[in-house]
Amino acid sequence: MTHRVEEAAAGLLSQPHRRYNPLCDEWLLVSSERTRRPWLGLEEAPAENHGLQHDPTCYLCPGNARANGQRNPTYDTTFVFTNDFAALQPDTPADRLEHGLLRAQGEPGTCLVICFSPRHDLSLSSMSPQEVRRVVDLWAKESTKLGERYRWVQIFENRGVAMGGSNPHPHGQIWAGDAVPTEAEKEDAGQRRYYEANGRSLLLDYAEQEVGGPRQIELDDDWLLVVPFWAAWPFETLVIPRRPAARLEDLDDRQRDSLSRRLIGLMRRYDGLFEIPFPYSMGWHQAPYDGQPRPHWQLHGHFYPPLIQATIRKFMVGYELLSEPQRDITAEYAAERLRTAIRKSK
Repeated sequence: MTHRVEEAAAGLLSQPHRRYNPLCDEWLLVSSERTRRPWLGLEEAPAENHGLQHDPTCYLCPGNARANGQRNPTYDTTFVFTNDFAALQPDTPADRLEHGLLRAQGEPGTCLVICFSPRHDLSLSSMSPQEVRRVVDLWAKESTKLGERYRWVQIFENRGVAMGGSNPHPHGQIWAGDAVPTEAEKEDAGQRRYYEANGRSLLLDYAEQEVGGPRQIELDDDWLLVVPFWAAWPFETLVIPRRPAARLEDLDDRQRDSLSRRLIGLMRRYDGLFEIPFPYSMGWHQAPYDGQPRPHWQLHGHFYPPLIQATIRKFMVGYELLSEPQRDITAEYAAERLRTAIRKSK
């Protein structure tokens, strides 16, 4: 029924229109006709892979010295350490400033770096399911440990210089802090409103609504990968478990194995889209670790890739900064491109 409704609204969806994001209670503008305009702006240089399994100049490779002089162990699997230039510090005092409209508060926390593999030349897309499973397990383990002290645990990866990746070695980060940040607060409120009105999970209902539809990318019994109806970035995707799970630690062995395969499949689609190592920022949104009951919260992962074409990226500027997000291709077109794009690992 849902997909027939969309077919009936094809005229609307082919014209400039706004779409609603119930997760964050926000709208965005879709203007697919803008893809015909000429581009005379900045073009991104294609990412390079020099093929080195071990780079003696890399701060993250096994046995190498990092920027602070400390030497990495000769690790042969995943490796975790505290960021040498952490944005959050555990000994920060929780002082507060309140003076009229001026408010500030100290934010204690910590920042970890996770090396996915000892090999410098790999990415998650070129690792085996067993290797990616070790990364998933490490995400869950470190989240649980950090959640004993901090309210919010943010796992993320910046891949490629176009998204701020500072080192090509396959790695991600985990930041943890006392405050529940802005995006998490919006998603908590959106999921809570839906649950209180319907008695069900917003994201579980959304996942079932998208099954078999034009925005579905990958599907199995445990996971749905979809370009969300409200996607703002050109080839944005949402990763949703199809059974209730508030955090990564809630996933059983089957779900973790399946997630490892689905992540590899998605990232090979990204790499195959323009036949380049595709840049993105990705991250997991888990329920806050604050001891409060949150039956409305469903674990989910976001992928935000910036490229529209191999050398042309999307900039969130002008109207996007001053009004609301705007995209030049529809979510349905992006999903079709991703479904047909696949790149085999090296």
